[in-house]
Amino acid sequence: MGGHVTTPRRGSTTASRRGTEESPFVKWFLIGIALTFSIIFLLLPLVNVFAQAFSKGWAAYWQALTDPDSWAAMKLTLITAAITVPANTIFGIASAWAIAKFEFRGKSLLTTMIDLPFSVSPVVAGLMYVLLFGLQGYFGEWLDARDIKVIFAVPGIVLATIFITFPFVARELIPVMQAAGTHAEQAALTLGASGFKTFWFVTLPSVKWGMIYGIILCNARAMGEFGAVSVVSGHITGQTDTMPLRVEKLYNEYNAVGAFAIASVLALLALLTLGIKTWLEIRAEREEQAAQRSVETPIPGNHF
Repeated sequence: MGGHVTTPRRGSTTASRRGTEESPFVKWFLIGIALTFSIIFLLLPLVNVFAQAFSKGWAAYWQALTDPDSWAAMKLTLITAAITVPANTIFGIASAWAIAKFEFRGKSLLTTMIDLPFSVSPVVAGLMYVLLFGLQGYFGEWLDARDIKVIFAVPGIVLATIFITFPFVARELIPVMQAAGTHAEQAALTLGASGFKTFWFVTLPSVKWGMIYGIILCNARAMGEFGAVSVVSGHITGQTDTMPLRVEKLYNEYNAVGAFAIASVLALLALLTLGIKTWLEIRAEREEQAAQRSVETPIPGNHF
């Protein structure tokens, strides 16, 4: 009775907003530091890669790329990524769906195992496969008796790359699926949709951007992996050299143009990956803004 609501004065609101803002000097100082570090540690090395690759002209650059051993390294890198990315995508979707949508024993253990490659050195990961599948390893004699080669062959490279890259898709999808909840799936099941149709037409579309981001990151790491692949490959020229291994071998042989030529291809693939990721982020933001505008737009003639 007799109470009233006190409206905050405009001046006090402006003052409180100003109190949380930094001065222009601090803002531009921080921006300058960020730009300086980006230029020194990111842009200059990237520019230097292309400068060194073309230091002896286009003919030497093209000759380095068309070398049979370099071409074999590029093909092996693409083959490894073509096997690794789909495998990790299937695993990432399955594990993220299980963790986000269900409660079961061992859920925390599964989450911890997904993060394991982030905490284990890639070199240690490669050594684990050597101890399992090498000639002196646990399965070595059984594999050798059947003439199955894993270590120092393509299967070992693929296995090591899968281990290093399998968290990326799952880690992108888990928070997205948890945020989406289970209401849409429950509604679809209530309306008579099967489990497969619910997953295909309801779950996947709601997490498509997270899945695409995870695939992009997984692909980038698969093509650039060095440590684990170096341990299991055996460095057999023309057979088990991937592009990162080929770069190291050429540089150690004092073939700087060849090393930087292969490195420039890796850099171009990284820039292409970054460009696709940026484009997808812009597209996702536009779709979200369009959906928000459609929700906020009043329906004509619907007045209460």
